[in-house]
Amino acid sequence: MARDEQLKERWQELQTKLSNQFADGEILELDAIIYLIGVQELGQVHRKFKKDHKLDLMHIAICTLLEPYGYYEFDYFDEDSWPHFKVKEELPSLKAGEQSVLMKEAIVNYFMEKKYIS
Repeated sequence: MARDEQLKERWQELQTKLSNQFADGEILELDAIIYLIGVQELGQVHRKFKKDHKLDLMHIAICTLLEPYGYYEFDYFDEDSWPHFKVKEELPSLKAGEQSVLMKEAIVNYFMEKKYIS
């Protein structure tokens, strides 16, 4: 099976599974899944977050997702237990579609590593 086709199938499986678990079957889009990863990585899953924290959570997720690709590296936890990362390598300039594919691939890999999907 072609790599792109396999990614597409795994993405759809993951999107459906997460949507059923967290959105009563309403399909979660990429940003919502990134947000969920941020909450998971912060480890404060039952907390309500303000709007500015939601962006911070998405940043945590993006750094976590792109860390295996060599773009970010975990640095430290602050006094509120929020993780901080440092940039190891600047992200290349990507078109919107290429960014989407990179993030979907990173998300699928993240959930495969967590054994949420296979």
